Amino acid sequence: MNFKTAAKVTVVAGASVLFLAACGSSKSSSSSKQTANWTESAELPTMDISKSTDVVSSNALNNTNEGLYRLGKNGKVTPGIAKSTKVTNGGKTYTFTLRKNAKWSNGDKVTAKDFVYGWQRTVNPKTASQYAYLYSGIKNADDIVNGKKPVSSLGIKADGDYKLTVTLDKPIAYFDKLMGFINFFPQNEKVVKKYGSKYGTSSKAMVYNGPYKMTGWTGTNLSWTLKKNNDYWDKKAVKMDSIKYQVVKDASTGLNLFNSNKVDYTTLSSEQVKNYKNDKNYLVRKTASTFYIEFNRKDSDATLAKAFKNQKIRQALSLAINRKSYVNNTLGNGSTVSKGYVSEDLAKNPTTGKDFTTDAAVPSAVDYDLTKAKKLWKEGMKEIGKTKLNVKLLSDDTDGGKKTTEFIQGAWEKLPGLTVTNQNVPFKTRLQRSQNGNFDTVVSAWNADFTDPISFLSLFTSDNSYNNGKYDSAAYDAAVKKAEGADANNKTARWADMVAAEKQLMNDQGVIPIYQQASATLTRSDLKGIIYNTAGSNYNFKYMSVK
Repeated sequence: MNFKTAAKVTVVAGASVLFLAACGSSKSSSSSKQTANWTESAELPTMDISKSTDVVSSNALNNTNEGLYRLGKNGKVTPGIAKSTKVTNGGKTYTFTLRKNAKWSNGDKVTAKDFVYGWQRTVNPKTASQYAYLYSGIKNADDIVNGKKPVSSLGIKADGDYKLTVTLDKPIAYFDKLMGFINFFPQNEKVVKKYGSKYGTSSKAMVYNGPYKMTGWTGTNLSWTLKKNNDYWDKKAVKMDSIKYQVVKDASTGLNLFNSNKVDYTTLSSEQVKNYKNDKNYLVRKTASTFYIEFNRKDSDATLAKAFKNQKIRQALSLAINRKSYVNNTLGNGSTVSKGYVSEDLAKNPTTGKDFTTDAAVPSAVDYDLTKAKKLWKEGMKEIGKTKLNVKLLSDDTDGGKKTTEFIQGAWEKLPGLTVTNQNVPFKTRLQRSQNGNFDTVVSAWNADFTDPISFLSLFTSDNSYNNGKYDSAAYDAAVKKAEGADANNKTARWADMVAAEKQLMNDQGVIPIYQQASATLTRSDLKGIIYNTAGSNYNFKYMSVK
């Protein structure tokens, strides 16, 4: 999930976000009713299921809509719109029987045709969904995305209103997890066509089939509300009447809001952690997310494009960053130094049980060694025939985003002849600029969409829409292709493919991993039943309640 997620990337919205927090009364600000007040650190970019790429949107969509499955505690797949599932043809055919009591918030029934339409809309090149690549492996999806076949040929078919058949080109090891991810949710064709280009741009230009429905979002404002959806098929399980959101970017503001009982959830800055880490509301939320720096190899400045294609220069920029100092002294929120691009505790070796980051470790890609950095920098600059470089570093305009760019600026400018200019912009603007290639370097982040390394690794294949810096490696592409194709049913071989891909990316220093995010939070102790997952959409509020 894109943090540029979300994420789920997520997305956790915005680079190096230090969410805002404080400590106050343990009594919920809304304890007399089933309501809560929640904070987000960044704007809500979209509610369009096909176009959502970040964690803020993902969390909103996950709580207002539902797919075939819903991800429960510890990422466990639980029934959603699908009442039952039958898998045949060696894992290449899935037949889903849908609930007959599932409805949209406008009263329409949720049918198999809504899934067919939603999936076809996402893979349609005209939609320009950045998540269309996740459909790879579903029959004809790749050819449709590449404009070689019509969207109607996608391997999904409605047999009446309540039976849905999905046909795969090849078995997909993580297919059940994908079915709980927002970009595979159904979409109401009537509603999409009614609003046209405005679909998903405000709470009114949308329809909902999940536990909650959204109100009060105009598309540009910094607040919105989730209200219980009485048309939801499992509404009896939903206890909350409403969850009110507001965007808070300043740590001191968040502190004041929490202390005055105006918010029930917020996250702590490093300074605040010191004072509140023993509070009963204190909780560290670890995420399957990596914050990293991308280089723009297609930079409009030819000198910078040439510099970013030089491996020694990329390695020097990585070695100049003291990650341990950064996570301990700047973040101070439980985040940890990255062991690589793929996050720790996401997946284990199917044979040995070792963590993926152990098997795929390339220590030099995340080490701090300023002496070596200066040596490589000097050699790299000589190779490109330059003595000075002026580099812009793009990030968010949040308190945390600004602290991040200041830290990296200070680290990089220790390299002779390097001048760094920080560009801190709103989260939504950073996403757009990253996607449009309008940057020199950018602090990006990715939150795994599901608990498998391929959720990270597929991003940097040469043809992936999220590969904003245009990293290009034939060896990397080949390893990922094998993991998703020829070795899909061989767990050991597939693992080796993914390890090879990670090592290739890190040996190339294709990106600079900085840290794996955790958020030090304060959540009112009387808010119960919150399901939090490190991958995908982080928060599931279906069973949340105020005690």
